[in-house]
Amino acid sequence: MEDVITDIPPPSRFLLEDLNNFTLPSPCLPSPFLLLSTPDAKKPLRPSLLVIAMSSPSVCFFHHVSSKTLIGTLILPEIPFSGNSTEPSLRDKSCNIYALNDADDLILIVSIQYSISAERSHAVAKLLIGEQVVPERVLILDSVQSRNFRGKLSPDERIAFKLETSLERKGLGDDCGDSSLLKGLDYFPSGSVVDGLAAALLGRCQMEKIKGTLCVSWPEFGSSVMLLVKSLLLKHVLPGLEYSTVGNDEEECSRLGRIKSHPLDSELYS
Repeated sequence: MEDVITDIPPPSRFLLEDLNNFTLPSPCLPSPFLLLSTPDAKKPLRPSLLVIAMSSPSVCFFHHVSSKTLIGTLILPEIPFSGNSTEPSLRDKSCNIYALNDADDLILIVSIQYSISAERSHAVAKLLIGEQVVPERVLILDSVQSRNFRGKLSPDERIAFKLETSLERKGLGDDCGDSSLLKGLDYFPSGSVVDGLAAALLGRCQMEKIKGTLCVSWPEFGSSVMLLVKSLLLKHVLPGLEYSTVGNDEEECSRLGRIKSHPLDSELYS
């Protein structure tokens, strides 16, 4: 006599795709959007330079730039606002947009203080480049991910590499010499990979035929890499920029790294 408890049950009469028909589809996430305080919000902003700070050192650097004005923010609906302060803080999960005050031309800074999933990267990249913001030039600042790097990365060394769009690299052949944004910086090694939002932003620049540069630095945080990023920005990108150091930069940078790596606690992902 068969034992109904221990015997292997017969195969299901339904195929896997048939069973999936009874499950409710996952709810679509609301689209991200920009909130801008510009006089004419319907017209796109046309900055001469758009700097998108994603790495902890670059976010910390621009946090201490005094000559900037908050003009907007990017809203990602799945990111909760609970716990954020009323004034910009490195502890917040935010994506604020600033305009530099002392620049002759409009220069925008986007400071991203939370992780953006790969599934949302293209929607965010489309918002920041080509729709409401149409820049002449873009600089993206991110960190090297050890899992995507071909070779060994020591925590004791500080390095930085760049990737450029084809329009940005055309400046290398001009009669006036190297007109690229980050002159003298080595290119990202062949065989290494950049993914996520950084790749989406650089790809967006390529499709929109905008001069774009991606600068990735290592390690992810620490005083040495903060000095490296600061030196690159003040020497090549924003010379003469007012920068003030308040408190312990390395501690703030490390704290920001932990905040960005914290998993999302939104009900949309539960």
